[in-house]
Amino acid sequence: MTTWRARIEPFTRPLFFACSRLTRGMTLGVRGVAVDAEGRVLLVKHTYVHGWWLPGGGVERGQTAEDALIREMREEAGLIVEGRPVLISAHSNERYFRGDHVLVYRIDRFTMTDRTSHGEIAEVGWFHPAALPDDAHRATRARLAEIFDGADAPASW
Repeated sequence: MTTWRARIEPFTRPLFFACSRLTRGMTLGVRGVAVDAEGRVLLVKHTYVHGWWLPGGGVERGQTAEDALIREMREEAGLIVEGRPVLISAHSNERYFRGDHVLVYRIDRFTMTDRTSHGEIAEVGWFHPAALPDDAHRATRARLAEIFDGADAPASW
């Protein structure tokens, strides 16, 4: 299902990047790998880009990376982080956005509740890392292979 957000995203993304570049010298994003008792990982499908992704988003001015992760997990997936998430890896996203970096955290302790963000996330699902949906994003597959299969974690996203 293609939404109006997915259709306009290719046109709005350059504007978003331009505004971000004017207000920030470097950008930082976070992604969370939440793992349930059955070994499944939590993925989200956005309304504006294709495929399944690890939940996450940008670190806002005045926030720590952990605070941003906790906020994004609650907003996008309804996941309340319990305890501290564990930093797994850091990646440069220069290929897509100059000065951007992404931190990946693992979350093993959490509870689920209602999402606080509506309109951004089309679906939320739990998947075994060895049985991801066909349209799981390349970066999602790479991060999960690093965590669960011992694949090398390159510096690039």
